[in-house]
Amino acid sequence: MKTIEIKGASRTEFGKKGTNAVRRAGNVPCVIYGGGDTVHFAVPATEFKQLIYTPHSYIIEFDIDGKKEKAVMREVQFHPVSGDVLHVDFFRVDEKKPVAVDLPVVLTGNSEGVKQGGKLALSKRKLRVSALVKDLPDTVEVDVTELGLGKSIFVGDLNIPGLEILTPATTAICAVRMTRAARGAQAAAAAAK
Repeated sequence: MKTIEIKGASRTEFGKKGTNAVRRAGNVPCVIYGGGDTVHFAVPATEFKQLIYTPHSYIIEFDIDGKKEKAVMREVQFHPVSGDVLHVDFFRVDEKKPVAVDLPVVLTGNSEGVKQGGKLALSKRKLRVSALVKDLPDTVEVDVTELGLGKSIFVGDLNIPGLEILTPATTAICAVRMTRAARGAQAAAAAAK
């Protein structure tokens, strides 16, 4: 899985006053929890552009005042009006324990249904999976080659070794939808018989 490095500075003042001071300085208050002491720190707001506004998922390697931490992003709070990042929660990663992350879905292959005039629609962009850090891929690849017209692929249809998929099995990932042209061609073929 891809990693990204971010430098931060530990925080000593908490509460509304301390948090507002951090934000005025152009930083975002953050916290790392799980598997040890909770660490409160601040990171420049510009560091989050490459982490939040991307379809990819990352393992983040933090350097907080010289102390190294590895974590995954758990929750981001945005300002309701401006859309600025207000606070970010991270969960500490242990190399020996499975970690749950959202991985982007990538469709591969040329669907049979699309060849017949259908339209491929992706309905689930990310899947929640659990695995050891060393076994986590960058993406979840879904082969749509055999997907016919009017058919769907569900999470329960996937079998990826080394990954436990936490997204419910009944969740549709993608489907080939009927288009007007495909319906017309089907009707013409039925009338010709």
